[in-house]
Amino acid sequence: MSFEPKQKVELDPPKDDAISLDYLSKCDGSHPDYPTYVAIKGTVFDVTGNKAYGPEGSYKVFAGKDASRALAQSSLKTEECRPEWEDLSDDHKKVLNDWYTFFSKRYNIKGKVEGASNM
Repeated sequence: MSFEPKQKVELDPPKDDAISLDYLSKCDGSHPDYPTYVAIKGTVFDVTGNKAYGPEGSYKVFAGKDASRALAQSSLKTEECRPEWEDLSDDHKKVLNDWYTFFSKRYNIKGKVEGASNM
């Protein structure tokens, strides 16, 4: 996986706002009045405008939730889209860290999921 975007993305400074699970769940790409968010390891990324995370997108399963476990396992299963990742194998943790790096170079960080354990 290449971490650097093909074209440099100008990102805003990361925000440290607390984002509730209730608000995050509304940011699933299906509500026009809300942005589209994906959380990884408790950090919330704004993926608004990327159709892959929209209602018809191939990655819509990740939108509006902390999808750490699914990303670590390269899974598109809804039941795997949850924040628990600490019990995964080292290989899966490396994949998850790679996804975190990938997202952090492309999408603005909007805050942290309330009550999320960090790294």
